[in-house]
Amino acid sequence: MPDPTKNILVVDDEESIADLVSSALRFAGYDVTTVHEGYGALRSVKKQPPDLAVLDVNLPDISGFDVCRKLRHDGHSFPVIFLTARDQPEDLRTGFGHGGDDYLTKPFSLEELALRIEAVLRRSNGGAQDQAHRVAVGDIVLDEDAHLVTVDDVAINLSPTEFRLLHYLMLNSGRVLSKGQILDYVWEYDFDGNASVVETYVSYLRKKLGNSGRHLETIRGVGYVLRP
Repeated sequence: MPDPTKNILVVDDEESIADLVSSALRFAGYDVTTVHEGYGALRSVKKQPPDLAVLDVNLPDISGFDVCRKLRHDGHSFPVIFLTARDQPEDLRTGFGHGGDDYLTKPFSLEELALRIEAVLRRSNGGAQDQAHRVAVGDIVLDEDAHLVTVDDVAINLSPTEFRLLHYLMLNSGRVLSKGQILDYVWEYDFDGNASVVETYVSYLRKKLGNSGRHLETIRGVGYVLRP
């Protein structure tokens, strides 16, 4: 059942679609915020981050893909469902590569959208749990304040870069992260060198996580995901 405490951000430049979706979601019990362009969405999130965003890809100022990438770069991990008329595989790769969680092709039914929202919110609530800078995914526990990682209650030694990479993957548990997103977050600047450094550090991390390293998966052509 929809949770009335959940805020959904609806971003679509077609006012008729935005109004229809917003009305349906309010009727379903959600709190809804509606904006009609990409920069408006970024301002809205800065003011009040939502629990989930329904984001049109073709916006009049910047694309929904770019909006999502900027949100992920700024550390926002709430789920994003893209709405678009595009349905080619390369568009799917672009959407998920920029941090999207689901993808609905226009025209779509409001019932299907509501079901997708419920499913994505369930997944996000069942992933990493952040309590006082302590994140847990399965038997992996990361304590940010103590700079400590344990796997099945056994401490493992990570370099600062490995620690930051694992933290980012755990905060986004279940979400596929592109190399670009990882470079932006872990190395903290627009990386112009060899992006294979991400593969190298993912390999290091898998080895140090031992049996739990099998949950750190490579999604070919898209990126990496730590499965809950």
